[in-house]
Amino acid sequence: MVKVIALIRRRDGMDRAEFLRHWQVDHPPYVRRLRGIRRYVQNPAIEHRKVWPYDGVAELWFDSVRDVAAAFDSPEADLMREHEERFIGSLEWLLAEETEAPLTAAEGKR
Repeated sequence: MVKVIALIRRRDGMDRAEFLRHWQVDHPPYVRRLRGIRRYVQNPAIEHRKVWPYDGVAELWFDSVRDVAAAFDSPEADLMREHEERFIGSLEWLLAEETEAPLTAAEGKR
């Protein structure tokens, strides 16, 4: 399994509530139309006294790098990117393979 991990910053001048509405309510149907997508998760940054460098992280799972390439070279991806222009100021991404590093019993009890 391969996933796209996207680090997202909202558009300048956009408040958190408006950003989250665009991202969490309006945007998922665009992502779900991508060919071969297996899973889609959004991770909004938690509001905190610290200012985070990103407003959130998106994860999109695919079976292979070839499937990622096919999905992002499609008319559905063009529509998704067009929608992203409404609320995303910058987006950095990478392809990754998830590997779980299980905790020992003692580590899990901390």
